[in-house]
Amino acid sequence: MAHTDRTQTMRRVLRREIAGTIGLLTDEHDFRAMRRYRTFAFDDHAVYLEHVEALLRARAAEGTHTTVALFDPEEYADFCAATGIDPDTPSSRTRFTAELAATGPTVPYDGRPLADLLPDLIDEAVRQATREYATLLLARLGTCASCGEDIGRAAFARASHLLLRVLDTAPPGTHHLVCSVSTTPETLVSALHAPENTDGATELDETEALEFTAVLALGLATHNPGGLVMRTTAPGTPDRVCGWRLRGYGLEPLTAGEVFDAYCTDVESGDIISPESNVDYCEPPDLGDDQPAPGHHHH
Repeated sequence: MAHTDRTQTMRRVLRREIAGTIGLLTDEHDFRAMRRYRTFAFDDHAVYLEHVEALLRARAAEGTHTTVALFDPEEYADFCAATGIDPDTPSSRTRFTAELAATGPTVPYDGRPLADLLPDLIDEAVRQATREYATLLLARLGTCASCGEDIGRAAFARASHLLLRVLDTAPPGTHHLVCSVSTTPETLVSALHAPENTDGATELDETEALEFTAVLALGLATHNPGGLVMRTTAPGTPDRVCGWRLRGYGLEPLTAGEVFDAYCTDVESGDIISPESNVDYCEPPDLGDDQPAPGHHHH
């Protein structure tokens, strides 16, 4: 009997040390798509979310770490078709969720209500999709006909250099950067949050930085219209907003008036928007960056 109790105790300890992933159906549309499977037990999305949240809380109370992944029914069907497994079984859903843990958009469960966690999960999915799409387009550019260099890789290195110059020359404070590049069928937009630590050094989230650099690189490589805007917040001073347009293989500073116009014009209607209070629209710092020699551009 003592041996059995000890075995059960050891298993409980091990269970607490196993990290798990829950694949979450975030909206009604995806939820309805999964209801076509006989083995999917839920018929009400709100009730389903309540059960997921209760499970997350219970696992957290046990000290178990759980990652929440975005479960996409179309990707699930494709996965089952590609691997030759039956989509209408719980084990197939478990296998797909395990795949999501390694490759898909995920966020760790940190005790917040599910309603507060969902926007972060959706944002992460958008960031991953943006990064993968930009990376795919960069890869398709191939090699330069003149010098044989990989165009996408060279543009990524160039974008990394420019991002570092922007941050190195920025005034002290927390920076929020947005890069937009016109592509077909829609404009790619990437945001990067760059806070300062207690030593005054800039801290970057690696995943955000990769996505941001990929979008900037795509604009540089394709010469598509695009821009980069930076907002700096520091205690005791107005927020400073400045920006650049993508031009050639570099960044061309916007005037204070151009930044003001960009921020104070509604993108959809073209109407003037009242400027924010306590915000300075200004010219960006000199990047001290030498533009590439005009004699050679990748094609």
